[in-house]
This record gives sequence, structure tokens and C-alpha cells, in this order.
Amino acid sequence: MEFSVASALITFLLTIALIQAIILISKRNKRTSSCNFKLPPGPKPLPFLGNLLELGDKPHKSLANLAKIYGPLMTLKLGQITTIVISSANLAKQVLLTLDPSFCNRNVVEAIQAREHHQVSVVWLPVGAPWRNLRKICNSYIFSNQKLDSNQELRRKKIQDLVDQVEASCRLGAAVDIGELAFKASLNVLSTSVFSLDLSDSKSDIVREFKEVVRCVMDEVGKPNLADYFPILRKIDPQRRKQRVDIQFGVLFEIFDRIIDKRLLLRKQPGYIPANDVLDTLLSLSEDDNSEGLDLNCIKHLFFDLFVAGTDTTSSTLEWALAELLKNPKTLIKAQAEIEQTIGKGKLIQESDVVKLPYLQAVIKETFRLHPAVPFLLPRKAGEHVEIGGFTVPKDAQVLVNAWAIGRDPSLWEDADLFIPERFLGSDIDARGRNFELIPFGAGRRICPGLPLAIRMLHLMLGSLINLFDWKLESGINPNVMNMEDRFGITLQKANPLLAVPLKLQH
Repeated sequence: MEFSVASALITFLLTIALIQAIILISKRNKRTSSCNFKLPPGPKPLPFLGNLLELGDKPHKSLANLAKIYGPLMTLKLGQITTIVISSANLAKQVLLTLDPSFCNRNVVEAIQAREHHQVSVVWLPVGAPWRNLRKICNSYIFSNQKLDSNQELRRKKIQDLVDQVEASCRLGAAVDIGELAFKASLNVLSTSVFSLDLSDSKSDIVREFKEVVRCVMDEVGKPNLADYFPILRKIDPQRRKQRVDIQFGVLFEIFDRIIDKRLLLRKQPGYIPANDVLDTLLSLSEDDNSEGLDLNCIKHLFFDLFVAGTDTTSSTLEWALAELLKNPKTLIKAQAEIEQTIGKGKLIQESDVVKLPYLQAVIKETFRLHPAVPFLLPRKAGEHVEIGGFTVPKDAQVLVNAWAIGRDPSLWEDADLFIPERFLGSDIDARGRNFELIPFGAGRRICPGLPLAIRMLHLMLGSLINLFDWKLESGINPNVMNMEDRFGITLQKANPLLAVPLKLQH
């Protein structure tokens, strides 16, 4: 955790925060002493700091270990913020589905409030008319089955581009950065469907620029922030997280502005034929009298959500999937054999093939289980006092669902820490929010709207990469000693990028 303890400035600001905390806690205790709350159990908090020091640099693991002691419904005091941690499938179902009206809104972290993003973001807005309008736009015009089906050929071409890049590295015997490769493919699919523009064809190094922005945002928003735990520090932004996110917003907004301005000029020309892309659709909706607040600013913030979430989660999941296959060569051979027997060796996977490839589907599900892209999903906020399991979740408490811990719960999964795709064969469990033991995209009305595209892309990319190439780790590294540590942010990345050498298939 980046607390910069040696910094005199941070120490001074923290002292101020603690003094404020004493006052607030004293007042709160007086207000709530008559309420007889029975909070869920949890570790005893330190004065003022609470349980902050127990988070460590990998909170998903630290809180999973604490849940083994205090149970799947646990209370932590993070500075001045009461936090309830959910670590079981049954309790996750209650929070995300049964009691959704009480938990449907986000606890908005300070960093994401840069440029007032939380006030127009489909991810962070509270449930209400603006959120429902944006959600409807996503479901109807971006991620609907009809829209995705119409773009199948586009995705096939982008997967072919990805394969061509790997083929070039194969001829040279050079390693490829799997995460970067998948990021570029995901970015190109999004940019082509949204803007009718392949950003990788730009003369500028725009792919690298996007990747740096996305990684920075995911890190800054996901890592512990003093301003979130001690509200008095919000205006000061002592760790400069919000300031750094604001800069990254500026980088992407400049790109979006150029693209939007050019399209607006084209739309004014006589005889302009609208493009069959998301940008033209949204611009037409914004010009409608019934646009319900969809203006150019809202469109830019929606694009920010689409490109940040749609590239990072997909690329990191693919990287984990291939890493697990390389670490488990018998599983890789089995996945390759299924594809060869079904569609033939050395062919691109088509979307219509996936339904005939249950083992490939199982590999993706097992990757979701062990490596959920967003380990805590996104933080919820209790809208009222809620009774769960004989305990009270107090109003305004932050609620975290530890999807990482649920995916490794030994009461749900045999050999929970091992990569065993076979556990999903013959099983009805999927990752679409219906089975709460596997919720990488969340569940309920705030389930990730990009789920349908992510599912399609992951099967296409992974299936094609293992059906057209064999793989080995760079420098002949033994897969058994491959570093599988993760790096915490909003999303879980491999601590060390997966560098693998593609090999020509042996016939």
C-alpha cells in the first residue's frame, strides 16, 4: 500500500485526519449508541486507523484470509469508513440480487470523481433515470445480440490481424507479450465498432498511449487511498491519485474530441450517409428532443467507460488463461485436441464454433474462477440499515463482494486452488450472473454491460491462438516455476507480463 509513511507532509495530513476522526467518531458513537447495531464480526480496529494496516498490498488475499477467521460476513473499519466484506456465494446473492434495492448504488471512490466522471458514468451513477437511460443505450445499441451478431465479421478480421502479428513473431522465433497483444486486439475491435476506425493504423503510438492510460486509471482507482478513508483529506488529495486520473482523462478526451469533431463536420456535409457505428448512433440520439440528457460530454464519458473497462479486463483474462494453459500442459493439449477434432487444426475459431467446444468454454470459466478480472467487483453502498444473517449492515457502509475469495472457497470447489477446467464439464454453471459461485462480471441489474462482448472475444482469441500455434515460455523457462503472482488494482494483472514464443504447429 502506497502510504508514503516517511513523508512529513502525509504524516501531518494524517494527523489532522485522525483528530477529525476522533471528533466524528465521538459524535457518531453518541448518535448510534441507542441503535443497538449488531455489526458482523471482524478484527479489532486500531484507534483511528481502524483495520487499514491489515489490507496489505493484496487486499483480496488479506480479506480472504480474515474471512476464514471471522466468517463470510465481516466488518472492517477503514479509517472512518465502515466496510462490510462478503465472501460467500449465498451472501453475494443476497446483496447483489435479493436485497439489491438496498445495495444497488456505488460507494464512489475519490479518484474516479476526476472531471465529475461519477455524475455521468454508467458504471458509477446511482440507480435512477440517467443511469437507466445509459444502461438502455449500452444494452440496445452497443452490446445487444443483434448488434454483436452484425459485427461478427469485424471481430473475425481483428482476430486475423492478431494471428498475423503472432505469425510474424513465430517466423522470427521472438516472444510476444500476450497481454499487450490481447489489449491491442480488444482496442481495435472496440474502436472499429465505435468509431469505424482502427486505432492501431494510426501513425502515432496510440495503442501504447491507450494502454498506459488504462493501466494508470485501474491502478489509481483500485489502490487504497487516504482520501477515501478520511473524508477531510478529499480536497487535499494527499496521494495525488485524483490528480493523476484527471490527467489520464485529458489524454483520452483529447483523442475522443478529435474523432467526434471530425464526425460532426462530416455529418453537416450534404448527402452524408451515416456510418453503422456507435458514434453516429449516439450523435443521432443526442440530437433527438428525447435524448434525456445524452450530450457530447456524456458521450465522451461513456466512451471512457467502454474503452477502459473493455480493453483491460479482456486482455488480462486472456493473459491469465494462456498462462494457466502453459503451466498445465496436459490441459493445453486437451483443449487443442478438442478444437482439432471439431473444426480442424490450424484454423481460426468462428463464433459459431464455440458452442461445440465445451472444454474451451470450461477453460475460460476456470480462468474466471481463479482470476476474476475485478476481485472486489465494484464497491457498493448500503442505502439503509439492512439485516443479514442476524447482523446489521448500517446505512452508508461500504460493501465489498470478494469474488476472488468466492472463486477459491473450498466449500464450493474441490481442490479450489488448482486449475481444473474439467470441473465445469457437464455443469450448468456459467459466468453470466446466474450462479453466484462464479461472478466475475457481477450480477443483478448492475452486472457489467460489456459481458456479451467479452465472452465472445475471449473464446475467439484463446481458441485461435492455441489452434494455430504451439507455445513455450521465453528463454526456455520451465512452466512449473512460472511466476503466477498478481498485482492489485481495480483489475488483477499478472505481476510479470506473460512473454511466450509462438511455435509452428507440428502436423
